Amino acid sequence: MPGTFSQIYIQIVFAVKGRQNLIHNSWKTQLHKYIAGIVKGKNQKPIIVNGMPDHIHAFIGLRPAMAISDLTRDIKNNSTNFINDHKFVRGKFAWQEGYGAFSYSHSHLKKVYDYILHQEDHHRKKTFREEYIGLLKKFQIAYDEKYLFEWYE
Repeated sequence: MPGTFSQIYIQIVFAVKGRQNLIHNSWKTQLHKYIAGIVKGKNQKPIIVNGMPDHIHAFIGLRPAMAISDLTRDIKNNSTNFINDHKFVRGKFAWQEGYGAFSYSHSHLKKVYDYILHQEDHHRKKTFREEYIGLLKKFQIAYDEKYLFEWYE
């Protein structure tokens, strides 16, 4: 019986509501593992999850039956509940609406992995806004600034 074979790698980027620096070092590893668990629980392949106090990068091997929008919605909803249930922040935690999704070939796996792994080093040179707009431009994605994340820099 013929099968379906694919090789789809997606980097998903999303930000904390209000771009607040709420993801604290004391629990960020728990959050990253939890997000990887959500991805795995959806029968997708978590490659690496990392980020900064105000945003997350999730690099995923995606099966074609899963819509990126559905996976991202589930990651954001479930991780919001995880953060709020554990009372990691005062008040209610939420992610901003929207996300970026960027595709890569197999030959780029190590480069993207290392880029996400070293987010702190990267953001010593570039703001999240510069990084995100740079990704949009690199991937030739048309955008209107008023529909991007809220920027508070």
